[in-house]
Amino acid sequence: MKLLLSIVFLFLGGNVNAQNPKIDKLEMLFSQRHYKRVYRKSNRLLDNPLYDYSVMPSYYNSLALFQLAQNEFWLSHHPQALRRAEESFVQVKRAEDGTKIFNAHMYEIAWLKNDLISWASDLKRTGHESTFLEVQRIIKELFGEFEFAELPNETLVNSDGGNQDSNSSENTTSNFRMIVVNEAMEHIGVPYVWAGNSPSGFDCSGFTSYVLGKSDMTLSRRAADQYHQAEKLKRKNIQKGDLVFFSNGSGVSHVGIIVSENGGDIQMVHASSSKGIIVTNVDKSSYWSQRLHGFGSYF
Repeated sequence: MKLLLSIVFLFLGGNVNAQNPKIDKLEMLFSQRHYKRVYRKSNRLLDNPLYDYSVMPSYYNSLALFQLAQNEFWLSHHPQALRRAEESFVQVKRAEDGTKIFNAHMYEIAWLKNDLISWASDLKRTGHESTFLEVQRIIKELFGEFEFAELPNETLVNSDGGNQDSNSSENTTSNFRMIVVNEAMEHIGVPYVWAGNSPSGFDCSGFTSYVLGKSDMTLSRRAADQYHQAEKLKRKNIQKGDLVFFSNGSGVSHVGIIVSENGGDIQMVHASSSKGIIVTNVDKSSYWSQRLHGFGSYF
């Protein structure tokens, strides 16, 4: 038995870059946002000496902890989660093949950074100052050095009015929708600002509440509250000016304004944490399409 274990260790140690089904499983589960399962399975691999050759269990354990910590209830029961996540991330960073791992998984890191920025903005807005400062520090110290290409398919769209409905009531609503869309498009290029809700800088829900507020619609300040209070829509019923909501696995965390015609790809104008107010094709972005939570309307 000892001889067999020794052979296994030598084989694994000499094949650091080889495919491993259990590590591949972590990658798959993480992409599907099963963060609790990633956390549990990575912990089991960390306790297994057969995986001492790899830092991949630490990598996915760190990413899962960062995601789980964004749930206030979960964090209250795991108060050391952020510290442990940071320690594991630094461990991977300092590993001999850490740079290679980060380069190979840059898209996951970009996703995580974007989620942490959205979370920090929400913490700032809701008055959780100490946690906000901690998350802000983590973003700067751990992720500040990473240079990401913008998450895919961030493009501008035409904001013309399209066809009007024949019914006068529907025409009025359609006109209001275009007023909302045109107002939103006026702010393209405005920078992203933590908890921002003015033309000098917006976060995601600050942007939607400001834009719809210009048409006398009152929205709550948080993206999650905007979703709960909106009239829920199926995709086939969405129109320009309606809202599209996203979740990072711990509840609604992002919102945008739909600017595309029904029946095609969903395009939204929103506050991107890296580029400010831009238009994104949701269906062609793996980041946003995987996080799509639902649709709502205030019309």
